[in-house]
Amino acid sequence: MKPTLFGYGLTTRAIAKSLGGGCTFFDDNVKEVSVDEAGNQILPSHLFDPEASTLEVTTPSLKPGHPLIKSAQNLMSEYDYILGSREQGAQSKFIEALQGNVNRNASLERQKPFTVWISGTNGKTTTTQMLTHLLEKRGAVSGGNIGTPLAELDPEAPIWVLETSSFTLHHTRIASPNIYLLLPITPDHLDWHGTPEQYEADKLAPLRTMREGELALIPKGLNIPPTPAYVVEYDENAFLEEYFYLDAGQVAFKGAFLQDALLALAITRVLFDEADYDRINAFKLDGHRQEKIEDAQGRVWINDSKATNLDAAVQAIKGFEGQKIHLILGGEDKGVDLAPLFEVMQGCDIRIYTIGANNDRLLDLARTYGIEAHEAKTIDKAVAAIDREHTLDSIALLSPAAASFDQFKSYKDRGETFIRLVKAL
Repeated sequence: MKPTLFGYGLTTRAIAKSLGGGCTFFDDNVKEVSVDEAGNQILPSHLFDPEASTLEVTTPSLKPGHPLIKSAQNLMSEYDYILGSREQGAQSKFIEALQGNVNRNASLERQKPFTVWISGTNGKTTTTQMLTHLLEKRGAVSGGNIGTPLAELDPEAPIWVLETSSFTLHHTRIASPNIYLLLPITPDHLDWHGTPEQYEADKLAPLRTMREGELALIPKGLNIPPTPAYVVEYDENAFLEEYFYLDAGQVAFKGAFLQDALLALAITRVLFDEADYDRINAFKLDGHRQEKIEDAQGRVWINDSKATNLDAAVQAIKGFEGQKIHLILGGEDKGVDLAPLFEVMQGCDIRIYTIGANNDRLLDLARTYGIEAHEAKTIDKAVAAIDREHTLDSIALLSPAAASFDQFKSYKDRGETFIRLVKAL
């Protein structure tokens, strides 16, 4: 029987396509019943009858308090529906290999696809891309939050590397990864999760369904739930180097990207006892991630528009310690406590230029923490103000610590606007 699908989005449409169409959708944006070209029926959300449905699959973005989620009696996430029914064999050889008790090159008997889930507040896209790049020669493919729904991934691919959002993890109850890599987390999406504690709990949820011998690589200091998985807690890069026999000196990336690279290499060390430094150094970062631009005067501007949360902005600022920083900050901050960001800025030579929906809040925080601030309100005015102060020795940084939808179509639109303004100077 075909599932009822919540939300007429990328994830659920891919599931319907894999089933040959003929599915039933419920969507908040639909006002009257319609049928699409694949024969799928699309209805307004308020028409959903839980008694008439035996299985519901939701798009990740629906909040826990959404009427569809609260009324569903047989709810699954995309991960549950695609991966939950397959048998996941325990990978006891991982533990033995990590403890040095067996040859690390021993073949691993496993189900296809073998899955690596990667989550975290900041850097999960980059780490997912890095690991897929390292494992491409072994047939790995990537998907999930990175853009390709699970229903469209090749089921015959031996390895799936999945960027996994906290929204998906909240709704997932059955499926679990063979390896779970959690990057450092700071409170985010609190308008969705409600509290920092619930956000952390959702990020740690996969440990509850993992099996003995499966590996979870988790930042130190979190409230790890009971789990039969083999948990490795990490903190500094030095730990990753020692534990996984890695050499950070051979990695070309710096700052937060260095740890992303080391974590990707740690997974390849576990799986295949290899650390291909040449290949990781050949990886190209996406645009809008600490992207360097020089204006006509040779001054440096950094486009870090993809820094949509506090931690990403903190990492960007730390990367330019010791230099004068002109920071464009602001947007839709999703209810996050920004005080830790201002605490970091107190130790820097920095001036902020506020834009976006949280402009007033940022100015209040700047006064509280003694941070020099200029109220720009829009990015064009921020660039113009920085232009009057910027020198060859300073850094102009767009790292907003906020989503872009209050003033832009996307973080890419925000970054492209920034680049265009800089190049026009």
